[in-house]
Amino acid sequence: MITNNILIKLKDRNSENIGNARDKLLSMKDKIESLRDLTVKVNIRQDASSYDILQIAQYDSMEDLEAYIVHPVHIEVSQYMADVIESIAVVCSES
Repeated sequence: MITNNILIKLKDRNSENIGNARDKLLSMKDKIESLRDLTVKVNIRQDASSYDILQIAQYDSMEDLEAYIVHPVHIEVSQYMADVIESIAVVCSES
């Protein structure tokens, strides 16, 4: 199992923008065959060093992760997110 954790900090960190980004990420659920599970959490404690959103995505293999990356639904979401993201941090692990 591959788990890809992405921390996302938005440029404009108000609750409406955070909610819109969360909803956009969640819109991928059940639309990409290689995406085994998707969880999106919103940080409830805001400060200058915190991130706004945690996305946890799981795949059966690295090949499935690679298929997800090029999937049209993911590309559409990525294009939206590219406009609103200030920074990200990623940890991809295998279990």
